[in-house]
Amino acid sequence: MNHIAIKMLMGDRGKYLGIVMGLTFASLIMTQQPAIFLGLMARSYSFISDVGLPDIWVMDSKVQFIDDVKPLQETELYRVRGISGVQWAMPLYKGLLKARLADGTFQTCNVIGLDDTTLIGGPAVMLQGKLEDLRRSDAVIVDIDGARDKLGKPSALPGGENSPLKIGDDLELNDSRAIVVGIAKVTRTFQSQPVVYTTYSRAKRYAPKERKLLSFVLVKAKPGQDPVELTRRIRATTGLAAYTQAGFKALTYEYFMNNTGIPINFGITIALGFIVGTAIAGQTFYNFTLENLRQFGVLKAMGAGNLTLLRMILLQAVLVGSIGYGLGVGLAAVFGFSMRHTILAFKLPWQLLVFSGSGVALICIIVALISILKVIRLEPAIVFKG
Repeated sequence: MNHIAIKMLMGDRGKYLGIVMGLTFASLIMTQQPAIFLGLMARSYSFISDVGLPDIWVMDSKVQFIDDVKPLQETELYRVRGISGVQWAMPLYKGLLKARLADGTFQTCNVIGLDDTTLIGGPAVMLQGKLEDLRRSDAVIVDIDGARDKLGKPSALPGGENSPLKIGDDLELNDSRAIVVGIAKVTRTFQSQPVVYTTYSRAKRYAPKERKLLSFVLVKAKPGQDPVELTRRIRATTGLAAYTQAGFKALTYEYFMNNTGIPINFGITIALGFIVGTAIAGQTFYNFTLENLRQFGVLKAMGAGNLTLLRMILLQAVLVGSIGYGLGVGLAAVFGFSMRHTILAFKLPWQLLVFSGSGVALICIIVALISILKVIRLEPAIVFKG
């Protein structure tokens, strides 16, 4: 009977391909769009992930996410260093500054100021140069994407491509000279702005003059010290906000989830993909069942029970669902792979494959139920009519 069900399904190539294409479309949308959404949300806290050495981030209590910088007085750094359980605490400057390029245009950059002595918080992957080169006069390190794109030197020919920044080139940050001594690989940020690393003292010189310039205090807990307990101690002692790395990521993630329209926009797209996929596959599969009612009637007249016919329909639904799901996920994966070197955000964890697979399975269940009801009510006498 399974062989007969498959032959019935594939006998009408047009309807068979229509069902598969409908499920492929639904699977593609339910995989691709959430993958882009997850990629965007991961970029919202990418800088926290890149600064992997500290256990705890200390900041102003009003900070809502990583880019919501509210500067502290530098005396807070010494207060944190004096708390029991702290192995070390280092300053970090993070701010948006405008860089003047060779052609006179301006580009907003994420300027990161690292502790002058330890350079803690610097990029983990250096493509050119060394992190220690930041100790040179006027030295900065630029991320590879910014060096190639937004900070690149303009072409001498109209409409030509920019030339990437290289070691030895210079920028102008707040009327101060900055010499590129290294190129680093960092994760793109949510705004995809160039990232420029320098020392903390030099970052304060580049930044507009303010009374407070300390953005964050990076803390490492002593061996055996529970970071969560240490965050509570820092809050109680200083009155500042303190989060573990995972906690600060969660704070940033929740801010973007609750205060932007990104989840709603992607949710609508995913829902439309599910609805359109269900409509296409459901209508085509139902029409396929109607055209094969006479064959189902023959099987009923020959003694096949409802359970046997239901198993045949479920087999057909599982077959087209598996093929459609595989094609949709495959297309989404190919799309993500082809976009890996572009500005597009794309993240495809295994949980997302389970999500899209569940969506396709739900569509197949709905489609099968519609057809099953028609077959259950079928009278074998239909074979002898007309």
